[in-house]
Amino acid sequence: MFLHRRREVWLFWLALGLGLALRLVFVLHAPRIAGDTLIYGDIAKNWMHHGVYGFAESPDGQAIPSLIRLPGYPLFLALCFRVFGDDQYTAVMMVQCLIDLGTCVLLADLGRRVFGSRAALIVLWLAVLCPFTANFVAAPLTETLTLACIVLAFYGLERWREQKMGWNRWLWIVAAALAYSLLLRPEQGLLAVAVVPAMAWLATVQGQRKSSLVKLVATVLLCVVLPLVPWTIRNQRTFHVFQPLVPRSATDPGELVPTGFNRWYRTWAIDFASTEEVYWNWNTTTINIDDIPTRAFDTEEQYNRVEALLNQYNETSNATPSLDAAFAALAKERIVDDPLRYYIALPLARLANMVLRPRVDMMEIKLEWWKWSPHPGQTIFSSVYALLSLAYFILGALGLWQWGRRRWDGYTALGWSLLAFFLLRCALLLTLDNSEPRYTLEFFPLLIFWAGALFSKRLGATSSAQSAYGRLR
Repeated sequence: MFLHRRREVWLFWLALGLGLALRLVFVLHAPRIAGDTLIYGDIAKNWMHHGVYGFAESPDGQAIPSLIRLPGYPLFLALCFRVFGDDQYTAVMMVQCLIDLGTCVLLADLGRRVFGSRAALIVLWLAVLCPFTANFVAAPLTETLTLACIVLAFYGLERWREQKMGWNRWLWIVAAALAYSLLLRPEQGLLAVAVVPAMAWLATVQGQRKSSLVKLVATVLLCVVLPLVPWTIRNQRTFHVFQPLVPRSATDPGELVPTGFNRWYRTWAIDFASTEEVYWNWNTTTINIDDIPTRAFDTEEQYNRVEALLNQYNETSNATPSLDAAFAALAKERIVDDPLRYYIALPLARLANMVLRPRVDMMEIKLEWWKWSPHPGQTIFSSVYALLSLAYFILGALGLWQWGRRRWDGYTALGWSLLAFFLLRCALLLTLDNSEPRYTLEFFPLLIFWAGALFSKRLGATSSAQSAYGRLR
């Protein structure tokens, strides 16, 4: 660890104490037990009690199999329910508090190993007092465990490098972190795409023979993919489909996939308000045309067609193939009229919205938080939250630039791996239909770590220890 003086010890424990207090505030006063949390919980209970990975929705109470969620988080919930009892979500959140604080300590120690002890304390304080990641311990969702896997993977990569990049325990820890992160969320395969090439590069710099290098990389990749094999076999036997992850549409086989509606939604959607008021409501509840912004209509004729389609849909709140086909035709017209808007401008606008919007989507804050007169307190709070989030991004960007500028050999393999993960995730977010700020939560461990470079005394040194990192250009 990075504790060498009494002052550092006090600062370390003070940071952890304040970090725990912040998380307890969220757990006790702003828990979020709804939506996906209940989906994961239902799967966990049916899996644990009935041996069926699915939902208890049939009239006779028998569980119905499903494949819309990967088994990583239901497994975690099942273990917690086994220890604390079914639906004991407060206990789950307390466990997540401890996991998240452990993630902060790992991130700080990674900062120490790369940037020095002074930077480590800064990283620790930025991590434990980050309200955006702390907020998610009060939501039994995949985010807290996903952040832990991301930090553990990069921490393990650095420790593996320090221990001469052989067949040591850190190799297996990295592989386990990559594997479990993929069982939590399907897009976490990007983490392996960022980390494994860095491992291969480091092994090459060390001078390992080609045969040894191939074995090493193949072993890590096998460990990442192997847990998906039982899941894939189960899906083939139960649903007769080849599905190693989960469908992009998050639907079970046989359910209607609203490709037409989703494509039309992508022709105008930018903000999170539209996600909650329109995107999530499709095939669930009514949709008010007044909640759809004017940019969704190029002509008055398009407005009238959408209004007629929504009136038809609102009679039952059930999507039909004919409705989906009608929205697909609208989407095609709008894409032909302005392809740059659909393929470039709107994806970039959605990404900017996810990065810059106040991260209050897990709180009881109005969607239109910027309207002062109905709720001035929420407007002030949300504005401060947005500025704080922006400050983390600015610190991270400055630290990343400082890291590359002050090192004689540029970024280390770890640095390039972190940057690759950031860019890969940005590229993925550009392909999404809906804007949700929580999709950029995975950036914060990277931003906090990069911010540590601003407080480093090591950068620019040319010691043999630093040159051992090698270059990755």
